[in-house]
Amino acid sequence: MLITLSLLWALRSSRPLLRWLLAAALLAGLVGGWPDSNEARAAQPEFVGSQACASCHLREHQAWQSSQHAQAMQHASAATVLGNFDDARFTYAGVETRFYQRDGRYFVYTDGPDGQLAEFEIRYTFGVEPLQQYLVEFPDGRLQALSIAWDSRPASAGGQRWFHLYPDAEVDHRDPLHWTRPAQNWNHMCADCHSTNLRKGYDSSRDRFATRWAEISVGCEACHGPGSAHLQWARQGAGGEAHKGLTLLLDERKGISWRRSLEQLTAHRESPLESRKEQQVCAQCHSRRLQVAEGYHAGKPLADHYLPALLEPGLYYPDGQQREEVFVSASFEQSRMHAAGVTCSDCHEPHSQQLRVQGNALCTQCHAQSHYDSPRHHFHDEASPSAQCVSCHMPETTYMVIDPRRDHSLRIPRPDLSASLDTPNACNQCHADRSTAWAAEAIRRHHPEPRQGYQQFAASWSAAERGLPGATAALARLLSDPRQPALVRASSARRLGQPDSPQALDALRQGLADPDAQVRRASLGALESLPAARRVQWIAPLLSDPVRSVRAEAARLLADAPVPEELQASFASALEEYEAQLRFNADRADARTELASLRRRQGLQLAAMEQLNAALRLDPLYEPAYVELADLQRQAGDEARATALLEEGLRQRPQSALLHYALGLGLVRQQRQAEALPHLQKSHELAPTDARYGLTLALALHPGQPRQALQVLERVLKSRPHDTNLLWLAAVYSLEQGQAPRAAGYAERLLRLNPTSTKAVTLLNLARRQADGQPR
Repeated sequence: MLITLSLLWALRSSRPLLRWLLAAALLAGLVGGWPDSNEARAAQPEFVGSQACASCHLREHQAWQSSQHAQAMQHASAATVLGNFDDARFTYAGVETRFYQRDGRYFVYTDGPDGQLAEFEIRYTFGVEPLQQYLVEFPDGRLQALSIAWDSRPASAGGQRWFHLYPDAEVDHRDPLHWTRPAQNWNHMCADCHSTNLRKGYDSSRDRFATRWAEISVGCEACHGPGSAHLQWARQGAGGEAHKGLTLLLDERKGISWRRSLEQLTAHRESPLESRKEQQVCAQCHSRRLQVAEGYHAGKPLADHYLPALLEPGLYYPDGQQREEVFVSASFEQSRMHAAGVTCSDCHEPHSQQLRVQGNALCTQCHAQSHYDSPRHHFHDEASPSAQCVSCHMPETTYMVIDPRRDHSLRIPRPDLSASLDTPNACNQCHADRSTAWAAEAIRRHHPEPRQGYQQFAASWSAAERGLPGATAALARLLSDPRQPALVRASSARRLGQPDSPQALDALRQGLADPDAQVRRASLGALESLPAARRVQWIAPLLSDPVRSVRAEAARLLADAPVPEELQASFASALEEYEAQLRFNADRADARTELASLRRRQGLQLAAMEQLNAALRLDPLYEPAYVELADLQRQAGDEARATALLEEGLRQRPQSALLHYALGLGLVRQQRQAEALPHLQKSHELAPTDARYGLTLALALHPGQPRQALQVLERVLKSRPHDTNLLWLAAVYSLEQGQAPRAAGYAERLLRLNPTSTKAVTLLNLARRQADGQPR
């Protein structure tokens, strides 16, 4: 195996020269035939570079050259650097940074990983519009993206200036967001989307990168796949093969039209869209995702190489609107247009990246102009920006300080939901001085029976996030509803967390057999808390799933379960795929910590410790690794070492609620309550809405300060009003302090959340008896 891998690596290392010679010969018309030795290689097409496409596809190539794809990453030079390097100065967090040139090279003088000012050479530019970042190369092969960026907009628009990407955060070298930290590492965070056919080249034994690419920017083959076989097809006279030597034909729009009869307001696709080839190609970069394997190209299953994020809390609002920077794809997947068969290139010309038509004319290609592009529909002045379709149906959110991105979920504005679910809406984005009730009434005046929109999951997801009664059942219904987009069903499965009802378990079991891989994988994750025997029964069939990321997740969940002998081979194979994905990301502390978790499940404690120590070497600011390693030390009987680890973590991250909480618990276990209490108080102070921290602090305060303990519970209940643990403890403490009406109130709230709770009934009876003066 090692010999084979070495041979493959040797072949790969020789390819750039081969590719260059082949492309040059083809363009010059000099290649008369393929040598016999290339016949086998033709079965594994190679990357030949965008220039090789220009002679036959000149118009597309010229359009691409003007696009941001072509300029996604470039060598730093007078032709590519947009920023002011004429001894420009910029001050942030007390640090003055200088930008200057010397001998045709570009430099920055700023604070480095140790906080000391030093000179760093700019090796590459990163992006062009509306901002450009700059990459610094370190001796270990890391490329780090400076957090001070150049605003490339015209001066009249506020541009032509240096600015910091975290203007309000005061980021210094001890912060995870500092430009030298892993969060700003190009090799892992950025490179795969800004270059073509990237190979990260991380050596975990030496903690070094040797990252390589076939093309420095996003070239033709990033979307169309490696082109050597296509070049051979073209040279042989463009006959025969239906796929033209391409790894994937992006032909979903070929010969298709959208038709609308006179009485219809919206056109429909002439024939149903049978695949999502184009969107998968775009989603490799235009999605929030984790890369788990290299080698993706057009035609390969996306889920074998990437784990796209679901519509998760924190990334999205409960109604699916973008919250954090999520890069379009998942927003579009939840839309009515996606369900109708619209593809990315129906709206965007893929080579230039420009819209196919400007303004409302883009939408009225399919939506009747007389009805929709009219004040009768949008009830705004036709000359105003508010009359643009995108203003209401694709509102913008600005990221990276100056980069507005439109929400591609293409939804109907719902200010009525904003009032009840605290979600944004396009109306109040413009009319910020008005209430959501005013906006909802304004819509009703113009549309007496306003439509509810295509996305119908907001109330269920919001209820789940708030722990409301019936939320689990609502999530189970969404998961089982075939009318919902697959992404919505998968996101509902993820929200089920620890299923506590037969209805939820039944929906999840059905989800394991869903045609969509993301639904199967999300359903798997929700079953982690099942007893080992049932996990084997339900999950084992997915060890042979056709999608690698599903197989890997199944293996992870069965790592501590008794897998039958007849399934050991498929289990071992899937487990190797899971470990391979962790090894691929071994440059990250989170992947090392996940590998440590796997080793713990396998009973390999020393191996787990080794991975956690490696995680902290990679990133001394990564809090979960301190907590996991301290827990292992505690289990090994070394409480002193566990305490020392958490104290070291707090020296690195003094404002970490997690580390204060973990240290407080550790000190309580050692009967050092007086030392523990300040840490538990600090964790609650830093994260006042976290129910776990508040509950633990109340328990710690209760023996000596019962009144303060109840006050802590009451404060947390304001933000977590449906947390049953908080309500139960608040009722108990209220009873102890003779506050019967308050105890009864908490017990009644518990009963509304769970009408069959015997604990709540008992508490309510005790409160009533206490109020009547009867002994408890």
